[in-house]
Amino acid sequence: MPDTDSLDLTHLRLERPSDGVVRLVLDNPEQRNAMSAPMTESWTSAVAQVREDPTVRVVVVTGEGSAFCSGGDTSWIASEPDAGVDRLRTRMMAFYRAWLSIRSLEVPTIAAVNGAAIGAGLCLALACDLRYAAAGAKLGAPFVKLGMNPGMAATFLLPDVVGRAVARDLLLTGRIVTAEEGLGLGLVSRVLPGEELSAQVEEIAAGIAATAPIASRYTTLALRGEGHPDLESCLQWEALAQPVTLATADLQEGIRAAREKRPAEFRGV
Repeated sequence: MPDTDSLDLTHLRLERPSDGVVRLVLDNPEQRNAMSAPMTESWTSAVAQVREDPTVRVVVVTGEGSAFCSGGDTSWIASEPDAGVDRLRTRMMAFYRAWLSIRSLEVPTIAAVNGAAIGAGLCLALACDLRYAAAGAKLGAPFVKLGMNPGMAATFLLPDVVGRAVARDLLLTGRIVTAEEGLGLGLVSRVLPGEELSAQVEEIAAGIAATAPIASRYTTLALRGEGHPDLESCLQWEALAQPVTLATADLQEGIRAAREKRPAEFRGV
């Protein structure tokens, strides 16, 4: 398997809290985990290595300190005031693709939003399959308040998660919401006490990692983005994906375990 633990990472940590679980920790607390150039480069390398590791079954993303991620480093964003539009477009596209590479992982991804998730930081959380937030965490996409158009797929990811009406409200006003309001809006799946967030998310991740990996992968892919465009497309996908899992040894193990009233031991075959 790839040696992910030997990566030379800056402003980012890669941890393995339990079997099958990888935790990516944004580690630049002095800047509220703003997406610096070194962090962006490290993120790209870490995601690429995780993608090649067949032992990884779940990825958790969280932040060090009091913030999840305050978004793009504004000093970097505004560092070329005289640059032309095409140069800026090229630079921003590379930034978007680097951070959204987490969507290329064919395993469930979880954002453990331990604190503020703002702008591109919120987009990173939205790019994950599941979001759990600490009580009182602040979330928002105040791009318009900074004089810029939303970026990093905000106008795709936010409507996909909360619907168009709520996305319009959040993006056009740029307002910040608490985790508690975000729960009602569908921004997060659950709000947890801050001191319990890490442990509870680790428990959730370990539970997902214990499920059959092939079934988990196909289910994750089926639910990504806007999902199936219509019922018939859904049926066509499931009529292929379900037989793939029916042909696995894990399916037989799952049935045996259910009959024997014991936890299944899935091997991904």
